[in-house]
Amino acid sequence: MGLKLLHLNLHGLIRANDLELGRDADTGGQTLYVLELVKGLAARPEVDRVELVTRLIQDRRVSSDYSKEQEVIAPSAFIKRFCFGPKRYLRKELLWPYLDDLADQLVNHLQYQDQLPDWIHAHYADAGYVGALVSTRLGIPLVFTGHSLGREKQRRLLAAGIDHDHIEQTYSISRRIDAEELVLAHANLVVTSTSQELEQQYSRYGRFNSDRAEVIPPGVDLTRFHSIQLEQEKSDVDQLLGPFLRDPSLSPLLAISRAVRRKNIPALVETYGRSRVLRQRHNLVLVLGCREDPRQLEKQQREVFQQIFDLVDRYDLYGKVAYPKHHLRSQIPSIYRWAADKKGLFVNPALTEPFGLTLLEAAACGLPMVATDDGGPRDILARCENGLLADVTDLELLQDSLEQAGSDNDQWYRWRDNGIEAVSRHFSWDAHVCNYLALMQKKSKLVISKRTSLEISKKRESPLGKRLLLLDLDSSLEEYSSEGMSILRKNLEADNSINNIGLGIITGSCIKSAKQRYAHFHLPEPKVWICRAGSEIYYGMGNEEDYLWQSFIDVDWNRNDVERALNDLNEYMTVQNLEHQSPYKVSYILKEADNAILPLVAKRLRQRRLAASPYLRCHWYLDVLPLRASRTEAIRHLVLRWGLPLEKVFVVASQQGDAELLRGLTSGVVPAEHDPSLEILRSHKRVFFASKSNVIGLVDGLNHYKFFSNR
Repeated sequence: MGLKLLHLNLHGLIRANDLELGRDADTGGQTLYVLELVKGLAARPEVDRVELVTRLIQDRRVSSDYSKEQEVIAPSAFIKRFCFGPKRYLRKELLWPYLDDLADQLVNHLQYQDQLPDWIHAHYADAGYVGALVSTRLGIPLVFTGHSLGREKQRRLLAAGIDHDHIEQTYSISRRIDAEELVLAHANLVVTSTSQELEQQYSRYGRFNSDRAEVIPPGVDLTRFHSIQLEQEKSDVDQLLGPFLRDPSLSPLLAISRAVRRKNIPALVETYGRSRVLRQRHNLVLVLGCREDPRQLEKQQREVFQQIFDLVDRYDLYGKVAYPKHHLRSQIPSIYRWAADKKGLFVNPALTEPFGLTLLEAAACGLPMVATDDGGPRDILARCENGLLADVTDLELLQDSLEQAGSDNDQWYRWRDNGIEAVSRHFSWDAHVCNYLALMQKKSKLVISKRTSLEISKKRESPLGKRLLLLDLDSSLEEYSSEGMSILRKNLEADNSINNIGLGIITGSCIKSAKQRYAHFHLPEPKVWICRAGSEIYYGMGNEEDYLWQSFIDVDWNRNDVERALNDLNEYMTVQNLEHQSPYKVSYILKEADNAILPLVAKRLRQRRLAASPYLRCHWYLDVLPLRASRTEAIRHLVLRWGLPLEKVFVVASQQGDAELLRGLTSGVVPAEHDPSLEILRSHKRVFFASKSNVIGLVDGLNHYKFFSNR
């Protein structure tokens, strides 16, 4: 059978045709690249099926196309849309709280298929987070393409003088960087567009392994982007841009991008306004997406447009600058060719440019470039030799580069010919897809499945029951009142007799200690024990350990290295007694309750390239576990191994650190007396906040979900 590939592109607006490029900051070159890649892969004989997973959106402000659960791209390529989070369209920074839902949905969707995908390819940090979870749970190899990276974005924003708290609030930058670290730890292959990305950006991540990275420059659709111009398309572009320009015959400086700060378009307008040479020699043409109603634009877009309008007014550039309100995506190649026909230049003044697909499109159409001396343009110019690089942070240097580029007619023709030939040779979609598939096939021979639980024949009857109630032995049970305990005991015993409900215990303790403490409550025998903070699983009252879980979390774990990495943090925490330690858990107690210890410890582990993660509970107790171990992942292991739907799992959360239990498709209850950190979960539809405390609140939650009556 041929390859089956799954691509994840979660944010922005993506559909099979008529992409709304430039509509907002999330619908740009990435969505175009992913769609073209899927099309290119589907056309290859080595590929049987390609699925592109994105978000299902029901919002009157956007097209109803994005509310279709499935859409055909090509005979063997499909878009599949999943609903997670609110129905309305959201910018990518607001999606983080809902990504665990999608990961659980995808596992449910994939595990019952006849053939799992051969590869998952995640695009950007949000998809990378989901891809890492699905990959490890199902044992599917993972490819990651960041497109842009959080650490680089943070560095640029700080250098621009933007306050760290503002960056965090606006861009959720810590969540993004953590997600990138997670996916880089799990990815079997990292695809970058340029060597600069690999050497200067990815290398700043503690869990990046350069041996797993490959540079594959994106491709250009040469059936659309070429240098042969038709009279009709020239006339159409004249009608689009002519009304803005006093002398349309002048050579244009053309910029095509989204109206976001990173693209740095106001700097280009100011440079043009300052230079008498540029104003006499060129018009300035800005194609910045569509803006039918400025009130519907994002704040950042409105600000960028307002800066442009102010600069046009300040330098009196009316009749010299074109900025159409709308255009069709199908017109973009025509606009490049129109500019080339007038011996213009394509200008990319972005502050940071991971690749710069528009530069290749322009070159294929015979339009030379002046581009930012950053990232992708360096690699492109090295191969194409069709223009100049400029320091866009210095307006005088940018001005010099633009004036120089437009000063030599013979040079312009050399650049034009070089660009057309180089794109055809190095940057076609055929070349890109061939290189991509060659890597898939090469890596497939080296990748060993990380998980075998799905491959285990489910001949044994599930020990979990038809529904599973998980109680926390360390906090919830200790506070249960005798009245509430009686109600809970009665319901559990009634259901246990017909094997509908399985009871499970979660604890940070060892199995022996947990059983001794549990005996005091006189509750039914648990079906499963998740011990040592999620690093051990046992079944029944015996000592039947789940060794499959042990072998799964053992990969790349080194307990001694973890201890050595953290042994100089004794001013913040001390090692707990031996009884709280285990082969897969290193436990500490803090000297002062401070959540800031988590990022500090996580950073230390990443710097040492250790496959480990820290978890803080009740503000005082810090556990470091293998990267693949946690209470949440232990639950996912159980439901995968025994075929129990996550929707049938019910958890209780009351303490700091319990929020992880309530992410995804599990149902949960939070009693009235709970840690304030759990308040962020009030918007989650599967989390019930009880008005009563302790076990009475738990019973109210069970009744809310009809947990006992649904037999």
